[in-house]
Amino acid sequence: MVRETCNKIISKRVPATHKGDYGHVLVVAGSIGMTGAAYLCSQASLICGCGLVSLAIPASLNLIMEVKLTEVITKPQEETIEGSLSLGAYEPILKLAAGCDVIAIGCGLSTNPQVQELVKKLIASVKIPVVLDADGLNAVAGTPDVLKEIKSKVVITPHPGEMSRLAKIQTDAVQAERLKIAKNFAAEYNVIVTLKGHNTVVAGEDGLSFVNSIGNPGMATAGMGDVLTGMIASFIAQGLEPFDAAKLGVYLHSLSGDIAASKKGQISLIASDILEHIPDAIRKI
Repeated sequence: MVRETCNKIISKRVPATHKGDYGHVLVVAGSIGMTGAAYLCSQASLICGCGLVSLAIPASLNLIMEVKLTEVITKPQEETIEGSLSLGAYEPILKLAAGCDVIAIGCGLSTNPQVQELVKKLIASVKIPVVLDADGLNAVAGTPDVLKEIKSKVVITPHPGEMSRLAKIQTDAVQAERLKIAKNFAAEYNVIVTLKGHNTVVAGEDGLSFVNSIGNPGMATAGMGDVLTGMIASFIAQGLEPFDAAKLGVYLHSLSGDIAASKKGQISLIASDILEHIPDAIRKI
């Protein structure tokens, strides 16, 4: 089933095409000290095949991101005194989203109160699919009912601790019944849940589910989730339904990790190794 999903978009491309034919991802990410999260998410989107990636970033981080991200379009935005996005970025980001196919929100954004309000305003207003991760999830953890009000398709990508805060249950309880918790939350809040960890679960709002069986413990390191968020967003931008995009993203992410581990071992594995081996994983399947 995963290979069939992959073949829907990873195929020989028609010669007479241009970058606009392969989707435009808008990434809203980054804050002081967390530029790596913005980089990993944006770069993963490009490597997975989408035609364009724009990154909305706090203005003071723009120069460093222009150095780190050669092919990504950076969009500096109004920021707080702490160097995170401010509420003043709402209108400009909303305008950017109008020209994109999907928006990925949360990687390294911080938990600044203005960031949290910005996230909630954006997800309530955008008309394109949303991939919500990390500090995007932290922003809605206190009021998860806001997820029910979103007008477009939503993929959330929590790790067990984030799932615990969203569902208001202990992390141990989440881990004890991962599939059940993910499916119940997806149905109640009308979202697609990608519950990360060993045997990552993808649960759709319609009851469909997928449990990933590959990957390795070397992937338990900083930045892995940022890469996954970018991958899922890329596949949505290229035309996959969000559930299929999440399923494919999870599988290719883990396969990339297994290929990387076979070359350098699990102990030294880092998130940028996943970026390096995504092309190998795509060729493999």
